[in-house]
Amino acid sequence: MFWVDAPFTRGGAAKAVLAGAAAMAGLMLAGAACAQSVVVRSTGPSAATYPQGKKLAANSAVTLRAGDLVTVLDKSGTRVLSGPGTFTLNGAVNRDASGGTALAAMMARGGAARTRTGAVRGALSAPVPAAPTGPENVWHIDVSKGGTYCVADPATLVMWRPARTDEGTGKLLSQDGSSADVTWRAGSALKVWPSASVPVVDGQTYTFSNAVGAPVKIRTMLLTAVPSDEIEVAAAMAGKGCTAQLDLLANLAAATQAGG
Repeated sequence: MFWVDAPFTRGGAAKAVLAGAAAMAGLMLAGAACAQSVVVRSTGPSAATYPQGKKLAANSAVTLRAGDLVTVLDKSGTRVLSGPGTFTLNGAVNRDASGGTALAAMMARGGAARTRTGAVRGALSAPVPAAPTGPENVWHIDVSKGGTYCVADPATLVMWRPARTDEGTGKLLSQDGSSADVTWRAGSALKVWPSASVPVVDGQTYTFSNAVGAPVKIRTMLLTAVPSDEIEVAAAMAGKGCTAQLDLLANLAAATQAGG
């Protein structure tokens, strides 16, 4: 019930009803936005019905056919839906509780590159962790695969390499002819994009080459405004065709699910 500190008149009652309805509508919309999902990967017969980047409302039903695999992203991480079957996006699926934390860490902006760029030092007897198969931050560019990447801040754009043990070198070449040599220190996987020599331009294609793999193409798409909500960020990436980053979100290892 909503109370209004005013004389009970016909006008006052009408205002109270309108205020209550507006408040209730706001709560309903806020709840729907919090539980909303977005498709980050879709294959199979229903891919056209559930394309990459499609936003799905809370409690909506997803009906899939045999051979369908649809990965949806919500606040708890990712969830893979495998057809045939009908799935309700109500957040009831039991997933690893760390999925939401891992998602937030992967999509965090600022600071990560500076704190993790240096070489890793420690005891020689310490166990060596398995090498990651992709960047641990969605805003880092994988120079071993290339692809189309959305850029939040050109000044802090980071290039990631899979092999960090030894020193590594490569060359970045823009389609306008500008170029720069890129050198990673031994033990480091991250390197800030050399924007002074090779500016980051919206829609521009670059070629990265080194001695250990075939040259790859990298296309940058600038985001003039970055949403604060992870779901909206993923939708914006889909709208710009930044499939390399959506693949990272779809493969988020910590966001596993129990059951279907």
